[in-house]
Amino acid sequence: MTTIVLSAGGTGGHLFPAQALAAELSRRGRHIVVMTDARGRSYRSAFPDAEVEAVSSATFASGSLFARILATFEILSGVLVGLVKLRRLKPAAVVGFGGYPSLPVMVAAWLGGYPTAIHEQNAVLGRVNRRLASRMAVVAASLPLARFEPRNANSIVYTGNPVRPEASALSNAPYAAPTPGGAIRLLVFGGSQGARAISELVPPAVAALPESLRARIEIVQQCRSEDIESVRAVYGAAHVSAELATFFDDLPRRMAAAHLVICRGGASTISELATIGRPSIIVPYPFATDDHQTANAQVMAKAGAAVVMQQRDISAEKLARMMEEMLEAPSVLLKRAEAARSLAMPGAAGKLADLVDRLGMREACK
Repeated sequence: MTTIVLSAGGTGGHLFPAQALAAELSRRGRHIVVMTDARGRSYRSAFPDAEVEAVSSATFASGSLFARILATFEILSGVLVGLVKLRRLKPAAVVGFGGYPSLPVMVAAWLGGYPTAIHEQNAVLGRVNRRLASRMAVVAASLPLARFEPRNANSIVYTGNPVRPEASALSNAPYAAPTPGGAIRLLVFGGSQGARAISELVPPAVAALPESLRARIEIVQQCRSEDIESVRAVYGAAHVSAELATFFDDLPRRMAAAHLVICRGGASTISELATIGRPSIIVPYPFATDDHQTANAQVMAKAGAAVVMQQRDISAEKLARMMEEMLEAPSVLLKRAEAARSLAMPGAAGKLADLVDRLGMREACK
C-alpha cells in the first residue's frame, strides 16, 4: 500500500486542509501517516484512519537567547528523527501544511530526497512555508500569492483550500437579496482571536442605522463569553433581534442564510465565503502574522465580493455608513455574492490528492 506522510501545525487553519486531504487519500486506498510534534496524541481523533508519529519541534517566535538555542537543538533533533522515520516508512510523497511542527519533517523529507509539497492556506506564505518553498517540488496555493512567492514560480499550483463538508454542501445555495421591507439577516463573527473588537464595533454601528433599516435587521453573532451581555444590551436598547452565542456548530448554514457577513479574513473564512457565495465586510485581524488576513481579504475586494475595512481606521459611524450603503442596494449585494462565488475552487481536496498522487507516480517512474 502506498504511504503518504502529512505534517501540519496545531491550528485549525493548518489542520483542516490536512484532514481533508487525509480523508480523500484514505478513500483512494493510501496509507496515511501524520508526523507532528508531541501534541500529536490529540491529533488521533482528527485523523481516525491515520498513523500518528511524533517528531520534536519548537518555535523561535519568542523567548530568551537560551530558549532560541534550545529551540534550534529541538528542531535539529526533529530533523534527525524525521529522517529515521521516513526511511522506515518509505513514503511516496511528503506534504506539509505549515506551522512550526511541520518544519523538521519537511526539512528531513527534502534532505532524504523524497517528493515534497507544501500547501499554503493564505495569500501570503507563512513563515515556515516561506523557508521551505524554494526546496519543495510543489507549492499548492489556495489564493494568488501576494508576497514571498517561491523563486521558481513554476512550482506553484493553485488547488484552492479545502472547506469543511458542511460548507461544500452549500456551494449551490442561491443568494436571495433582501426584499423591500423584508428581513435583513446579518451574520457576524470574529474568529478565535480578536473577536472583542468586532463585538465593540458592530452593535453600536447597527444601533446607528436609520430606524427604518434597523427595524428589519436580524443578527446572528458569535461573541466571546465575557462580551455577550454587553452586546445583548446594545442590541436590546436598539430593539434589534439578535441571536448570540460563543460558538455556532452550523456556521456554514448560517452563512448561507445571511444577506451580509461581517467577519475577519482568515483563510477558512475566505474559502467558505467564496464556496457559499456571500457578500461581506471584512475587518482583517491587525495582528495576524505578516498581515496575511489583509492579503486574503484583498483577493475578495479585487473581485468585487467584499469591502475591506481596517480596524485601525474603522469606527462605529464609518461601519454604519458602509452597512447602510450596502443594505440599501440589494442588486449590488447580489453582484457581490456572485463575485464571491466566482472565486470558489470546488473540489480542493481532490485536486490536492491528485497532485500528491502525481508526485508519488513521478518518484515511482524514476
